Amino acid sequence: MDRVISKAGLGSRTDARKWIGAGRVRVNGRLIQTPDHWVDLERDKVTVDGRPLREQEKIYLLLYKPKGYITTYKDPDGRPTVYDLIPEVKQFLGTVGRLDQDSTGLLLLTNDTRFAERVMSPDHKVSKTYLVKTSTLVTDEQLDQLRRGIELTDGMTKPAIAERVRDSEKYSFVEITIEEGRNRQVRRMIEALGSKVLKLVRTKIGSLEIGDLQIGKHRMLTDQEVRDLSKTSARR
Repeated sequence: MDRVISKAGLGSRTDARKWIGAGRVRVNGRLIQTPDHWVDLERDKVTVDGRPLREQEKIYLLLYKPKGYITTYKDPDGRPTVYDLIPEVKQFLGTVGRLDQDSTGLLLLTNDTRFAERVMSPDHKVSKTYLVKTSTLVTDEQLDQLRRGIELTDGMTKPAIAERVRDSEKYSFVEITIEEGRNRQVRRMIEALGSKVLKLVRTKIGSLEIGDLQIGKHRMLTDQEVRDLSKTSARR
C-alpha cells in the first residue's frame, strides 16, 4: 500500500506509512492501517482523506545542488535540505540518487518512480560524471588504477573513465565517470589512492548536463531530455 501511494506521487513511502497508520487511507471503503496491505489498482478503489488515489502529473526537475544541503525530505537536526530550494513545487518529488552534504552539482528530482529506478539502477548503467579536486597531486599510475577498478570494502569497482583536467601546485582536478551508485563511491575511490576529495561536483548524468544553470537554481527537464535519459537506460 505504501508503495502504491508513493508511486502515485502523493508523498514518500515514509509519508504513506504515516498516513496509513493515522487512518487516512481506505480501500474499497474499508479502513486499512497496514502498510504492506496488497492492492490492485485495476480492481480496488483507494482513497486518501476521502479522495480517490490518482496518479499525479509527472514532474522531472534538475537542481544545481549547493554545498551544505542534504537530500533528505525532512531532517530531524534542522539542517537545510534541497526541498528548501524548491518551495513552489507542491507535489512530492523524490531525489534520483543522492549527493552528500558536502557535494554539489546536478541532482534530479521526480515523482516518476519508474524513471528514477531506471536512471539509478546499476543494471541500466547510466553514467554519472564528477569533477573532483583532490588533496594531493594525482599521478598517471593512480589514474590508471581508477581506470582498472579500485578495491573498496564492499568489493571491486567497475573501471571508471578518469581524465586529468589540470594540476595546480598542490592539487589535481580530475574528471571521473562511473556507472555504479555506491554510497560515497567517488570519495572512497580517491581515498583508496591515498588522497582525499576537497571538492566534488556532479556535472552530468547520462547525456544531461548542468549547462549554465546557476548554483541553487532549478529548471524542469524538457520532454526530449526525459526521452533521452529513458532511452539511455533502456539501451543498457
